[in-house]
Amino acid sequence: MLAFTLVIVGGVVRVSDSGLGCGPGGSGTKGWPLCGGRVVPLIDANMIIEYSHRILAGSLAVVIGLLVYLARRHLPRGHALRRVTVAAFGLVLFQAALGGLTVEKGLEEELVAAHLGVAMLQLGLLLLIAFLTTAQPRSQSGLASLRSGAAAAPPAVRLLSVLTTLAVLGTIVAGGYMSANELHGTGEHARAVHMACGKDFPSCQGEFLPFGRTRDLDIHLTHRAFMYVASALMLLLFVTTVRRVRLTADRDGRIVSATAGAFAVFVTQVLLGALNVWLGEHAWLVILHLTTGTLLWCSLVYLSLLVLRGREQAAPAPREATIEAAPA
Repeated sequence: MLAFTLVIVGGVVRVSDSGLGCGPGGSGTKGWPLCGGRVVPLIDANMIIEYSHRILAGSLAVVIGLLVYLARRHLPRGHALRRVTVAAFGLVLFQAALGGLTVEKGLEEELVAAHLGVAMLQLGLLLLIAFLTTAQPRSQSGLASLRSGAAAAPPAVRLLSVLTTLAVLGTIVAGGYMSANELHGTGEHARAVHMACGKDFPSCQGEFLPFGRTRDLDIHLTHRAFMYVASALMLLLFVTTVRRVRLTADRDGRIVSATAGAFAVFVTQVLLGALNVWLGEHAWLVILHLTTGTLLWCSLVYLSLLVLRGREQAAPAPREATIEAAPA
């Protein structure tokens, strides 16, 4: 929940133009890790919004550090959870350094998009930790529970769930890159990327994907292209899951339920994206779009973990002894 909240507060930082609230690019340590050269800034709203994001990030690092400590203290050497928690802690430190570099470089588009992408990966790792601690078979531990035994879902469902998750990640990162380009403009130019297609959706300037006209349009269409691929995969995943997953493979129906939930979130997300175009950019719609996109990512990561998880093979039933008639 803390990591999820951190992403949403990052969106608030974006829509309030508070990304450089602690100092312009090139401020050095006065802009990061300090804020305006102070440890605790209380000067203006932008500075407070930016610094609240940093406080949440620091709190997340402390919590993950505690997870590492507990895993090393209570789990045997070589246990997968010890490795995954260390990986999560390393990633949160990398994310903090990337955030500092993003501020130092004045919110460069590539760095902003990478920062958002790493945040999604961090959420995925934390979901993996939660999954391993609650869903693994008693007789197995760690990552072995994800690949042993009979498949929990048909191969087509497993492949589609992974591909859909990756396509959604690409859509989120492309959306972050589009938003970062808007940060560098003022007035109408700040809306150039977001409104590159005008108020046309799903078409764009009377065509489907008219790449090659302007840089702003290409950035906008890249986000849409990822979204179209994700839409096709999501629909195919939903239909395939409903048709092919049997109760014998998923006795409590969790795979079907998780797929249906992810599909509902995806439809909501596409509708919010359309409203962003049809109504023009509004701060509350941007935050809601980011929140739903993050929830969609979490839903698909959970679904992927669920369908990739192996279930223990039941021991074969002993064959009944048969008595052959002796030859006469």
